[in-house]
Amino acid sequence: MKTRSASIVIVSLLTFLGASITTNAQQLRDAFRKVSQSVVIVRTKRIEVNASGEDPMSIVEGLGSGVLVSNDGKILTAAHVVETADVASVEFPDGQLITARVIGSDVQSDVALLQLSQMPKGISPAILGDSDKVEVGDQIFVIGAPFGISQTLTAGHLSGRHRLNKNESAPAVEFLQTDAAINSGNSGGPMFDMDGRVIGIVSTMMSHSGGSEGLAFATAANTAKRFLLDRRPFWSGIDGLVVTGGLAKALNLPQPAGFLVQRIGDGSMGSRLGVNPGTLHATIQGSDILLGGDVILSVNGIDIMAPQASDSAAGNQNYEKIYDSIAALKPGDTLVVTVFRGGKVLKLTAAIDK
Repeated sequence: MKTRSASIVIVSLLTFLGASITTNAQQLRDAFRKVSQSVVIVRTKRIEVNASGEDPMSIVEGLGSGVLVSNDGKILTAAHVVETADVASVEFPDGQLITARVIGSDVQSDVALLQLSQMPKGISPAILGDSDKVEVGDQIFVIGAPFGISQTLTAGHLSGRHRLNKNESAPAVEFLQTDAAINSGNSGGPMFDMDGRVIGIVSTMMSHSGGSEGLAFATAANTAKRFLLDRRPFWSGIDGLVVTGGLAKALNLPQPAGFLVQRIGDGSMGSRLGVNPGTLHATIQGSDILLGGDVILSVNGIDIMAPQASDSAAGNQNYEKIYDSIAALKPGDTLVVTVFRGGKVLKLTAAIDK
């Protein structure tokens, strides 16, 4: 009798678990069908300085993912996918290929905003969710184009939440950690909750092998909204690195720190200002960098600074001051960037577009 009762319990339990798994699978399937058409492949091209060879320049193609988030053709993606792009285009699941331009980018939070040249036919935008309401342990899913294979679904859970700065005087940049599989090409793709709302934009993965190892991060949707949708978006188009110490002295900088320009995206504010990119490959302390470009000293009178490792919050605040000063400019206002070029300090200016 006891054996029969135990069997009934086991069968009931297996039936319950089977029903639960089936329900979750159906929910995931339905959510995917609802939002998948809004997820795109982002393709970019840029001109790159060659380290060697007869041809000094080459065209480098980039690949990432993105998601349509508005009825007027705005696409959210990762900043590192498009920051120095000379040309960008967006491919929808049904084959529609539409040119796009970068209109906003925030390198610190790794999110960017594209504007399509025209709206796709028959595609509805995804809905941005409130990422503050998502909790560790919640089920999530990611759609993107790993290795260029579009409409790839991976599922998992929210594994953690991480803030770059916790200083109340500056808005926090938050990243969501997940165990969902993320690979090259997923960057810029959306992370959804089980109701099909965008709660994050895939940023990066941590891997020893180069493949997915269950440790990936997405910029929280509220961070993306704060930097790109709630205020005037801005695209510098400038890629580079902060130089201090011995390298700053070797470059004869007139101040302790500066931003050494490496690359500039065509059509960006950097190119309109006339900032010069790097032209000469060099290896310094094991890192390959481009020399010969401008070193930015200040933006709108705010000096570039590099905090010590123990004071990273100061660097975030400095970055915020610069970004906020640019975002506060109105159409027709002038942006002023001070650069160090050929041993001289120059001021570059450009008017803000409407």
